[in-house]
Order: sequence, then C-alpha cells, then structure tokens
Amino acid sequence: MTPAETRRPDIPHSPSEPAPAAPVVAEPFPTRRTGDAPPEAYARQAGAGYLLIIVSGIYAEFFVRGRLIVPGDAAATASNVTAAEPLFRTALASEFVMLLCDVGVALALYVVFRSVSRNLALLAAFFRLVHAAIVGANLLNSYIPLLLLGSGLSSLGMAQQQALALMYLEAHAYGYAVGLVFFGAYCLVLGFLVLRSRYVPRLLGVLLLLAAAGYLADSFARTLLSDYAAVESTFALLVFGPAFVAELSFALWLVVRGVRVPEERAGGGGVQ
Repeated sequence: MTPAETRRPDIPHSPSEPAPAAPVVAEPFPTRRTGDAPPEAYARQAGAGYLLIIVSGIYAEFFVRGRLIVPGDAAATASNVTAAEPLFRTALASEFVMLLCDVGVALALYVVFRSVSRNLALLAAFFRLVHAAIVGANLLNSYIPLLLLGSGLSSLGMAQQQALALMYLEAHAYGYAVGLVFFGAYCLVLGFLVLRSRYVPRLLGVLLLLAAAGYLADSFARTLLSDYAAVESTFALLVFGPAFVAELSFALWLVVRGVRVPEERAGGGGVQ
C-alpha cells in the first residue's frame, strides 16, 4: 500500500505533498510542581519570619539604640557606645537577622499571593528586596562610629570624633527613612493583594494600607520638612503605632491560621 493510500480519505492532499504534522496540544498549567511545599506552609514560614523581624527590630532600635544614643549630645553618646560596645554590636547582628528574614519573607509571600496576581505579588517582593538592600547598606552608618571611637585617629580631636560618630548614628534614621519609602510601597501592594485574595481577612488588608500610608507620609515628611524634629514624636505615634498593629496582626494570622488557597488558584494563574 502506498503512503497516499494510507492517508485519511476525508483530507484533501496532493501525492507530492508531505503528510501534515500532528497538532501540538498545550499541557495544562500544573497546580503545583511535585515536591513543592503548599502555599499554607509558605504562609506560616512568612509569618514566623515576620515575627522574627519585628522582635529583632524592636530590640535593635528601642532596647539598644534608644538606650545608648543621646540626641544632640555627642560626648554622652560616645561614652555610652564605648562602654557598651558588645551590646551595640548585638543591634547590628539583630539587623542581619532582619535582612535575612526579609529575603525569605519576600519569597514566601510571593508564593502565597501569586494566585491573586502574579505581577503584583512579584512587584511586592521587589519592593521588599529593595528595602532590604537599602537597610543593609545603611548599616555602614552604624559601623563607622565604632571605627571613629575605637581607632583614635590622630588627625581628629576627641570632640571631632565624637561629633562625627553622632552624625553617622543619626544619619542611620535617614537611611532607614529611605528604605521605608520602598517598604511603604510594599505594604501598599500587599494590602491590595490581601483585599483581593478572599482567603485572608479584608481587615488585615485595610490595616496594611494604613501602614503603607503612614510609612510613606513619615518618609516624605522627614525629607520635605526642615523642622521635622518638631513633629517627629507625633509621626512616631500616628504612624508606627498603627503600622505595628497591622504587621503584628498579619504575622500572627499567618502563623496561627495560615491560608487556605483554593485548589483551582494554587497554581498561580490568577489575574495579572
């Protein structure tokens, strides 16, 4: 039997034409790769990392820097840091923990919310990673005072060394404010994802949006207001209080309740 005779009679063809290629059928998008942890596991990992970030940040900022740094008093600050240098260094180590957790939390929350919108979840992760990079670079402002106060530079007098050390320590707050611009943007996108997810309470999304507005308002106020020091305590109360409640509530929810991503959404198709 010739090749022409083996073809289906209902398909017109020419004896000189090659047989048509078989159509390619697209495979369905898998809900989850074999071996991958479910979104519920990533949610709890994100919550645990978030709690560790909160604890480390409170320790570094309030229990160490808040006790050792005396605003406007270079001599007292230098004396405190020199006398409690091991304690001061634990604050740096705590920030290392924060930065490592930031990277892990960015990945975990991307996995949790990519089914809502892959692009927005990726954008949120990018904002958080940029924040972590800025905060990491900003740690130099905490290392340099140790070099100034411990090196005994002969070209600088003691008063100059102390003044420079205090300047770098206070510059740390401004570097953090730069990072909080991106962290505020991260909270904004994350709050929107929570509102659209339908598997995380909408109240948490609203709280994250409020936290985002506060972070952005504080960072821009610190940049635009020449007399920011006069309103700093007000911003601290109105901004960081609600932000603390929002992030702590979100972290506890992830750890205690996790998320229940519907099976049809777990693969990450979602709205782009």
